[in-house]
Amino acid sequence: MGALDGIRVIDLATVVMGPYATQILGDLGADVIKVEPPAGDMSRLAAPYRNEGMGSLALNVNRNKRAVSIDLKNPRGKDLFLDLVKTADVLVTNMRPGALHRLGLDYEQLAEVNPGLIYCNAQGFRSDSSLADRAAYDEIVQAASGTADLMRRATGTPTYMPTILGDKVSGLTIVYAVLAALVHKQRTGEGQRVEVPMTDTMLAFNLVEHLAGRTFEPAAGLLGFSRSLSPGHRAVRTKDGWACILPYSRRNIDDFFTEVGHTEALHDPRFADSASLAANFEAFYDLIEKFAAQRTTDEWAAACARLSIPFAPVLDLDDVTEDPYVTEVGLLECAEHPTEGTYRVIGSPVQFSATPASVRRHAPRLGQDNDEVLGELGYSADELRELADAGVTVRR
Repeated sequence: MGALDGIRVIDLATVVMGPYATQILGDLGADVIKVEPPAGDMSRLAAPYRNEGMGSLALNVNRNKRAVSIDLKNPRGKDLFLDLVKTADVLVTNMRPGALHRLGLDYEQLAEVNPGLIYCNAQGFRSDSSLADRAAYDEIVQAASGTADLMRRATGTPTYMPTILGDKVSGLTIVYAVLAALVHKQRTGEGQRVEVPMTDTMLAFNLVEHLAGRTFEPAAGLLGFSRSLSPGHRAVRTKDGWACILPYSRRNIDDFFTEVGHTEALHDPRFADSASLAANFEAFYDLIEKFAAQRTTDEWAAACARLSIPFAPVLDLDDVTEDPYVTEVGLLECAEHPTEGTYRVIGSPVQFSATPASVRRHAPRLGQDNDEVLGELGYSADELRELADAGVTVRR
């Protein structure tokens, strides 16, 4: 039994941010019902796929969910949805505020149907801002939150991170926000609206360390965390590959330079204390890079383990399924999907001693669970057939 057993979550979200959040809630035991339009969530089309509508992305972010497909623009479809909302503890959506209001699905209207509902909406910008209804995808948020500017400061070009960082960080933020609201509801019985603006989330995330000298007013220095923004802050080439070698503490630094026979660095004023090191990270990293090339990755692994210097080889993602650590902890086990065959399940990274996360359901096809979910609401078999014939519900 998961920690969220007995909690019902409606997933009225698309692409990655919302579905990733509800996937985690489902892994933790919640009964997640994914509500999709007749055309389905666009994430279903992410290639590659064996069968249309069951793309590689969807197989993991839609696990532990039941799927219903309802035309919310049809009055009968909206009535179906409101009946479902009455049974829910949580609703998560990434629809923009204007669209939710036009559909009659904003917090104020749904709270009339279910006052105890925790209504979490997540979109690019705050709903009380002038940008509330502006379209925003991960790249837009990376630009608006300064993430692309951090890349410019580090590399000279405002590139995007090669991962949908804004979507996934915001998804994790949805999870902790919903869990806090659930605790409040347990104590008081009170539902509430929770908003997770992606740009605000990523700005707050970035500024934890990068606000730096601008933390103070007047400013005590520049914005930016010097270690992370140093041009040399990167993995280094070894004799046969790549690795992260990170002498971090004073003892690590001394041990590293002693190990490579560069003892003059032990008394180098550029590395004498934290302030001096912060002003000379580029020179420091240049020396690590110079000496890293003199040994193999395995030799550095042994030396760093002996000296307790933080170290890791660079994982080639093409090798992730055979990586010894990944294999040891079972993070990418194979499973058999009833229609898609053998696939890799991305395991939960969190371990619980009493309420472990689990995969109880494989990702469903569009509208796969219409009859089951709506039948639980009291709709008869004849009514379900008539709704399907009228195009109010869809199954593929």
